[in-house]
Amino acid sequence: MFTILTGAQFGDEGKGKVVDLLAEKYHIIARFQGGDNAGHTVVVGGKTYKLHLIPSGVLLGKRLLIGPGVVLNPRVLMNEIETLRQEGIEVNLGIDPKTTIIMPYHIELDSLREAGRKEKIGTTKRGIGYAYIDKFSREEVQMGDLADPALLDAKLDEIGPAKEKAISDMGGDPSIVRNSPAIAEYLEIGKRLKQHLADVSKEINMALDIDKSVLAEGAQGAFLDVIHGTQKFVTSSFTTAGSACANLGVGPVRVDNVVGVVKAYMTRVGEGPMPTEQLGDIGERLRENGHEFGTTTGRPRRCGWFDALIGRKSVYLNGYTELALTKLDVLTGIDPIKICVGYRLDDDVLDYPPEGTEEFARCVPVYEDAPGWTEEISGARKYTDLPLKARSYVERLEGLLDVSISAVSIGPGREETIYLD
Repeated sequence: MFTILTGAQFGDEGKGKVVDLLAEKYHIIARFQGGDNAGHTVVVGGKTYKLHLIPSGVLLGKRLLIGPGVVLNPRVLMNEIETLRQEGIEVNLGIDPKTTIIMPYHIELDSLREAGRKEKIGTTKRGIGYAYIDKFSREEVQMGDLADPALLDAKLDEIGPAKEKAISDMGGDPSIVRNSPAIAEYLEIGKRLKQHLADVSKEINMALDIDKSVLAEGAQGAFLDVIHGTQKFVTSSFTTAGSACANLGVGPVRVDNVVGVVKAYMTRVGEGPMPTEQLGDIGERLRENGHEFGTTTGRPRRCGWFDALIGRKSVYLNGYTELALTKLDVLTGIDPIKICVGYRLDDDVLDYPPEGTEEFARCVPVYEDAPGWTEEISGARKYTDLPLKARSYVERLEGLLDVSISAVSIGPGREETIYLD
């Protein structure tokens, strides 16, 4: 069985918890895109684990794979591995040799470019975009290069002059490109990670051949996709489900399920349009009750009402077979709860998001009211334990998106999850 899981909104939907819950049923968990600009938070036994590169199934001892569509900061990865080992958790990890490496000069270029923008895009300044630029311009350093000092030196001799000029032209220090201590550190990490190199496409396909199950884990969300998201306020990779096949090297006919993760309200980190954003008391209440601060950056997330139009487009983009709804508990005590069911754009009323980001930014939400509930729901363990009004809200979202909701999260812990099917 091959399942793909992606976020259906602007990221931060709670994918880490959902992957952790699903992982028990799978032999392999594979990360297929993004870098350490994304973060997954998993809470087990009251302890919180914040992961950026290692797939969430690590807490269950699963086989973990990082595919060649990921851009990888080796320092961040080694820090995660060491932190987990200190907690007594060993990492059964395979990394594709073709995985692009984020070099120090990528981070420098990212920071300089964002500082020079008149209109900020909210980059995390972790070099993600510049690493992907190098991938597509065929000037990348790959994971396999870190295990071969001569090969890395040759690549830096080829790539280095252009990087040094670019950094110098942007007002930075070009010496970072061939900084000897940094290169030595990367080579040492490469030596330590050499044992983890694996042909990810081959391993996944051979596992499927013998009826093992694989869960492909995405980062960010559909509306941050570099093609289909709200350009230019997007990430640098392809976040929708179809990219899992291309990035991992698995044919689309092998896909059995596509799981979408949706939050019971909307959040967004950084810049870019978000029609249902609430700047007053409701937005602050959602932020505080939902602990809406970025796992990677710590930045406060922008919060607002659920947007069904974004949900509908995400269903089309990803082909979801089922949905997991997270953070329903955060809405407790809010009455009424608003749901965006349309947009007003100039003289028109839309039932689907416009393609252009400029038009999208001018959309005014059309809301319907759903009755709220006051009962505490985090202790519920069956769907029928939820208040009728909470169930009505879940079922209204299910109807608007026309996809079955198979799980509802009512708190951060594993046990705070209700399965509907």
